[in-house]
Amino acid sequence: MTSRSYLVFADVDETLIHCKSMFDFLRYHLTGRHGAAGAAEHDRLLAGFRQAADAGTPREQINRDYYAAYAGESAATIAAWGERWFADRAAGGLFIDTTRDALRAHREAGAEIVLVSGSFPACLDPIARAVGAQHMLCSRPLVEADGPDNPGGGDTYTGLIETPMIGAQKAVAVRRFLAARPEIDPRDCYAYGDHPSDLPMLECVGHPVAVGDAPVLRALLDARPFPNPLEHQL
Repeated sequence: MTSRSYLVFADVDETLIHCKSMFDFLRYHLTGRHGAAGAAEHDRLLAGFRQAADAGTPREQINRDYYAAYAGESAATIAAWGERWFADRAAGGLFIDTTRDALRAHREAGAEIVLVSGSFPACLDPIARAVGAQHMLCSRPLVEADGPDNPGGGDTYTGLIETPMIGAQKAVAVRRFLAARPEIDPRDCYAYGDHPSDLPMLECVGHPVAVGDAPVLRALLDARPFPNPLEHQL
């Protein structure tokens, strides 16, 4: 690890934690709040997402469709359910230990941790606290604007989001983040991912790391002229 200041960008789902947070949380929230009817609604939504994926719908659009399910919900209520979800899942072994340990070592070496995820703050805020991440580049649901005709609207999700933080959008966000930190050399920075779609993000830094059983991603990384191939695996 470098002795200079550096950043560590970490994908979350199946890189830092074992599950896909958005979908695991969706089941937890709907079932916990509405019982059997909530579980049925989760299954209906999930089947729709899978059907869309099988039909070739871009992941960015599926990400948008996911957040449409929260239209009209209170952001504070969803955040509270996110805290409950995290507490329950963390007690059962939520984190991938090798990645969490690596982030801890980076933090102790003076690095800043940046979580990069298509998930949203309701899930990511408690994860960020647990691993000491100072920053998040993620999907952020939009809320209704407060106003005289809509009192309290600032706490209500519209069902829309800003740019989905999926695939190539992760790389765009990482490059913007790095551009805002000119004192940081991207060649000193690290990035962790588990899926071939994470490759554009990993290519933004000098030290990319493929997490888990990701042979396609590792093959893609090995074909790139990075300084040390041994750093491509975790």
